[in-house]
Amino acid sequence: MNLIDRYIEAQQQSFARAASTQRQVIESAAELIADRVAAGGLVHIYDSGHIVDSEIINRAGGLPLFRQLRFSLSVTNPVPPTRSVEPLLGGAETGIGRLVLRRSNVGPNDTVIMGTVSGKSHDLIDLALAIKEAGIPLIAVTSPTYSSRLPSEHPSGQRLFEIADLVIDNCAPYGDAQLEVEGLANKFGPASGLNAAYLMWMLSAALIDALLARDIKPTVLGSVNRIGGREDYQKMIARFNELGY
Repeated sequence: MNLIDRYIEAQQQSFARAASTQRQVIESAAELIADRVAAGGLVHIYDSGHIVDSEIINRAGGLPLFRQLRFSLSVTNPVPPTRSVEPLLGGAETGIGRLVLRRSNVGPNDTVIMGTVSGKSHDLIDLALAIKEAGIPLIAVTSPTYSSRLPSEHPSGQRLFEIADLVIDNCAPYGDAQLEVEGLANKFGPASGLNAAYLMWMLSAALIDALLARDIKPTVLGSVNRIGGREDYQKMIARFNELGY
């Protein structure tokens, strides 16, 4: 079997495994979110860069309830290239998560979803702990199989799957890639990105069902590339801004 056929088979099996094992937690997540949307809440998505926010936010057929949450820290202080200086303060910085949350627009009735395959990086864990401290429900889309074999980069020693209220397993294996290829040093074909996007659309579907069951008709965006699509998009955004869902 050539590599493209092996990849198709492996990814189809990975999708099937994700769908069959994660449906119950997805439905629980949808119920949690729907209750908070009914109270005026939104859903904020922080993604470490593996498709989740770019796939799910502001997409045709998607929900404007999902809002992107990002942050960055930039320090500019050039010195001669020959100068080498040890950091004045040792250890990892904490408190970044609290700062981000204070500067964000996350509200008391909101929910936060964090997407990461390894779930160990310092800033991600710091933000997750701040979210929990603030009493905001936290849903993780991660791989406990992968993450559990990695040390946390945060002083707390925790990984995301150990902090979140609900964990949606993206079913990625340790190392993420799925296929051994003869002659290559590393495996080919990561599972986490496509699986996470697939699971997030499952969550969107479950959330729509949960909202409709509460007599809440959520705004769904249409494609701006259709004839009249931009006008329809503006109409849907105005509806969302008015109703909050």
